[in-house]
Amino acid sequence: MKTQLKSGLLLALLAVTGIAEADWSANLGYASEYHYRGILQKESSPNGGIDYATGGFYAGTWAADVGDGVEVDVYGGYGTDVGKVNLSVGFTGYYYTGDFDDTYEEINLGAGFGLLSLDVAVGQYGNFDGPTADYTYYALTFEKAGFYGRYAGFTQDFDGEYFEFGYGTTIAEIDLGLSLIFANEDLVGDAEESIVFTIGKSFDL
Repeated sequence: MKTQLKSGLLLALLAVTGIAEADWSANLGYASEYHYRGILQKESSPNGGIDYATGGFYAGTWAADVGDGVEVDVYGGYGTDVGKVNLSVGFTGYYYTGDFDDTYEEINLGAGFGLLSLDVAVGQYGNFDGPTADYTYYALTFEKAGFYGRYAGFTQDFDGEYFEFGYGTTIAEIDLGLSLIFANEDLVGDAEESIVFTIGKSFDL
């Protein structure tokens, strides 16, 4: 409930600040396999979203087909530069229209310096009728010229790690991506490797 309140306050702030200077955008995409944080959600998944940014603040929503219903994400936050370091703080909620999964809500923290970035999410999982679960997600990413490598995983009530390597580029205003994901057995039950192709398009509104 507290994280929902913080998100509501952020969206209210965005609603009354600098609408004329706002940057609205939308995106549509498709993934041959929709993986999130190393875990397969669905094969062959379309997705799309709308984003808003102004003065370092951002907010948006994004949705993807997960088979049994739709995943709907709502997020917002603030980012700024302190010297050569990029810092951000925000909130993300993951909600589902079907029975594919239950609600996740988390506080997001990020820092980037040069080619390296560190992301941390501290959250809680609704877990249907069972006890709620607490988790911390961490990801260290190295990125250069469209290529990236990532080591990431979970602690607390969730466990497991994965490596991800990929490349993204834009051709004729179409975003293309290819990634390799190696998840260990603690994360997905049996260690597995996946190759994922993505295609998308962004629009200014």
